[in-house]
Formats: sequence, structure tokens, C-alpha cells
Amino acid sequence: MFTPSHKLEIHTLLRQYQQCPSQRLKEQIVKLNTGLVKKEVAYWLQQTTESYEDLLQIGFIGLLAAIDRYDSSRGCAFSSFATRYIRGEIQHYLRDRSSPVRLPRRYSELYQQSLRSVSELRQQLGREPQDTEIAQALGISPREWQEVKLAHRNRIPLSLDAPLKDDTECNLGETVSDPRSYAQQQEDIWRLQQAMAELEQRTRQILEYVFIEDMPQKQVAQMMGLTTVTVSRQVKKGITALRSSLAKVA
Repeated sequence: MFTPSHKLEIHTLLRQYQQCPSQRLKEQIVKLNTGLVKKEVAYWLQQTTESYEDLLQIGFIGLLAAIDRYDSSRGCAFSSFATRYIRGEIQHYLRDRSSPVRLPRRYSELYQQSLRSVSELRQQLGREPQDTEIAQALGISPREWQEVKLAHRNRIPLSLDAPLKDDTECNLGETVSDPRSYAQQQEDIWRLQQAMAELEQRTRQILEYVFIEDMPQKQVAQMMGLTTVTVSRQVKKGITALRSSLAKVA
């Protein structure tokens, strides 16, 4: 898709942007990677009735996030890295559209910004940032940050088909019950959300990143300053806690 000279230009701009971020550099990188967004949008147009313009806009949001989070020193090609973000943003958008609970655009943007802010604060402080510190970094009140978190948590019901990603063939639904009617499944989802809320903050955050944000465990580890082994253990710990909590009300 990209010529060697094209790839070199993108790589050079990305390194410059990492050293000294600027809107001008970001716009250049976006322009050079427009094809990535259009290619992904073309695929999803065949899967949905959403308009090309809407999906294109959402795809560019994913591309912008990828530019901010890409680290060339890790050896991953930017095209592969960016495609995951573009695809993820479109998938989240489509799930939003099909969900009875819609997340306001401002809340969606604030939540995406918070992922980066939390990672930066964690590195600066050497600990998990408090809600007041996150709110300050986002330039909003603590109350509005609580509303953003609550809205996002309720935005996408945890899928009963989401794989546990713990080297088994299980999925989240199997922590609750066997296949049931739609109404019973909705009740199961509600129970699962309540059990999630009872987890320790770090464990819950990791499960949300892995299952709701659909982020690879390696990426979660890098973002949170943990080892991949630690993240894997936290995922298993969280799943065990969820099963125990759900068993009490079964």
C-alpha cells in the first residue's frame, strides 16, 4: 500500500512528532495515512448502513489516537498499529449506534483523552492517579469526570461472548450461565456489570481495557507500566473474582 519513500516520510514525521508534538506535524501524518482510514471504512461500509462520511470521521479519530500513542522504538509498523486503533474506534462507534444507551460525543472524547492522561499521570506520580487529578488533567470538574466514567461504563454492556483471553476456550458468558433467553441474558449482563464494580480499581481497569476497549494485554501492560505477566495474572484474578461474586447470587 505504501512505497518505501512513503514509509520513510511517515517514519521521519512520527519521530519528529514524538520529539516535539505540533498540530502541523500531526496534520501531515494524517494526510499521509488517509488511505488507511479509507480502506478500513470501505470494509465496514459492507457491514453496516452507516454513512461513509460518519465512518470516515470516526476512523480519523482512531488515527489521531494512534499518532499520539505510537512509539517507534518498539519496532511495530505504524500502519499495523494505526489500523488497530482505526478499526477499534469504528467498532466502538457501531456498538454505540446499536446500544440503547448512547454516549454523548463530549463524554466519548473525554474518555479517550483520559486514557492518555491516566498513563502520563501514572508515570509522573509513580502510582494510580486519583479522580481529582484525572479531572484536573482533563480540565473538567471531578463531578463531570464521575459522570464520564459512569456513562462509559454503561455505554457498552459487557458482551457475553467476549473471550477471556486466558489461554482457554471460555468466554465471559460462561462465568454467568448457559445460553438463555434474551431477557435472561440482559439480566446476566447487569449482574456482570455489578460484579465488575466490586473489583479492586486496578483489576477492574485492566478488565475494562482488555474486554471493553479490546486492547491486547501487552499494550495494557505498557500503558499501565506493568509487565505482561502481571496483567495476565490480574485478568485471571478478576475473572476468578467475578465467578465467585456471581456464584453468590446465582
